Amino acid sequence: MPHPHTPSVLIVTVTHNTGDVLHEFLRSARTATAEPAQIVVVDNASADTTVEQAASDEFGAEFIASTENLGYGGGIEAGYRHGSPDAEYLVIANPDVVFSPGSVDELVRVLRERPAAGSAGPRILNADGTVYPSARSLPSLRTGVGHALFGRLWPGNPWTKRYRGVDYASDAVRPVGWLSGACFVVRRDAFEQIGGFDTSYFMYFEDVDLGARLSKAAWANLYVPTASVIHTGAHSTSTASRRMEAVHHESAYRYLSRKYAGWYLLPVRATLWVGLRVRQWWVTR
Repeated sequence: MPHPHTPSVLIVTVTHNTGDVLHEFLRSARTATAEPAQIVVVDNASADTTVEQAASDEFGAEFIASTENLGYGGGIEAGYRHGSPDAEYLVIANPDVVFSPGSVDELVRVLRERPAAGSAGPRILNADGTVYPSARSLPSLRTGVGHALFGRLWPGNPWTKRYRGVDYASDAVRPVGWLSGACFVVRRDAFEQIGGFDTSYFMYFEDVDLGARLSKAAWANLYVPTASVIHTGAHSTSTASRRMEAVHHESAYRYLSRKYAGWYLLPVRATLWVGLRVRQWWVTR
């Protein structure tokens, strides 16, 4: 997508052996916004970048090939630094997302109308049309532990319901704790104020952490179901599911241990560490 010298929207995605989905992502991005836009594709050391490079060339996206896997947040940061410093809004999205026409424009419109809002996320649909729970409450100790222990065995448990406590059937725009990194828009001023993604999260929980820091800095995170995208699945992690489960649990511990960081909470952190290791063993046994 050719862009003028001063784009107002910067779209960044990160690939890792996901060239098969990038073409549809870039095609749909052309109709997602009428704003002057720049697209940056950051590849995290794929085995072969031929397909990604060709798709980027076809749709006028700028392609960056990293020689190392920077992780999701690290890849987004690399694309952000490469992009135009004039873009007011940063669109962060997985390459296996398909934008609905006008979806980015709707998110930007909501942010422009609400100057206290730092980020806005769309309704995210799974490939089968069901709604993915992409806007959630920030995990507390009680809610996080309950969700971790019972989320898969007992999906209707009260802790998971509280964690996913948004009414996804409603079309109302409303504040939430954090938005899924699969797709959301963040205001540049807010993103820079909090220092962007914490790249110590290789994958998972970087979006939770970002939402928490935006909230702490008095920026609202808004769920905007009047905009929608389709998320077709975690292609880059599907071939390494056991490793990704380990990374997920490591990131969960990193987030919770930082939230409960006081010296007097050492027993809590120890219990969390043991509990998450047991849960990791259970789900990958």
